Amino acid sequence: MTSGLPGDEQPDSEPEETQAESSVVRMLLGAQLRRMREGSGISPEKAGYEIRSSRSKISRMETGRVGFKLRDVEDLLTLYGVVSPEERAKIMALARRSRAAEWWTQYSDILPDWFETYLALESAAVVIRSFEIQFVPGLFQTEDYARAVTRLGHQTAPEQEVERRVRLRRKRQDVLASAHPPRVWAMLDEAVLRRPLGGAAVMRAQLRHLAEVAHLPHVTLQVVPFARGGHAGAGGSFSILRFAEADLPDVVFIEQLTSAVYLDQRPDVEHYLEIVDQLSGEALPPDATTRFLEQVAREL
Repeated sequence: MTSGLPGDEQPDSEPEETQAESSVVRMLLGAQLRRMREGSGISPEKAGYEIRSSRSKISRMETGRVGFKLRDVEDLLTLYGVVSPEERAKIMALARRSRAAEWWTQYSDILPDWFETYLALESAAVVIRSFEIQFVPGLFQTEDYARAVTRLGHQTAPEQEVERRVRLRRKRQDVLASAHPPRVWAMLDEAVLRRPLGGAAVMRAQLRHLAEVAHLPHVTLQVVPFARGGHAGAGGSFSILRFAEADLPDVVFIEQLTSAVYLDQRPDVEHYLEIVDQLSGEALPPDATTRFLEQVAREL
């Protein structure tokens, strides 16, 4: 995502948006454009052709995962039969407000598009539910642990790039200290705690940091111990993000090696919500989880 859109006129003076707000505005605008397209019986392919693009571009616009060119929004409104000056003005005002720069644009040279999408969703979410089977969630990683994870995935990267990636990961954690932090409910497989990334000292510090984070009022942490045997999350790690706006559906995020899957269809989301409920029942309660974290740290 870029901070500006070459070729468009400069936006009119609008109230300044925070980064999270601009992400929400993009998603709200996308949801409205999708309803207009469906209401007019226009296919995504036809809409993409109208703005000299593709079906996939329309999909990304309708989910708020890309910036909006004002010319494209104008053309789509015309295609969808939106002729009311008042309605067009309202939509175009949203399009202008959606163009605020995001903090992660300074890292765009090392960020794949699919993860920029996740950062936008994360910054706008009011509830984040996650299950991790391999690594400590990025929002809770210490600097040394984050460095070890980064080097694992970028073994040939120069040290300067590694450090920038670590700073990016740590910058994400600012959301936990914001005026209105999201409610974070994270569940971890015990394997996450037993894999000593960075060595025993780094892992010990990471586990103790997790125990501290677990005391934050907006964080719930649970561990699924090996003693439970198999569990509902055996298929792998995932996150579910929820937003305050009723127009925005929950989104399931599943990271892969070189890409990610985003699911927002209700049956898919409900399936993952059921898995979260099952995992919660199989995991240690929050208080027992904190004691377990401290116990594992002492064993290192």
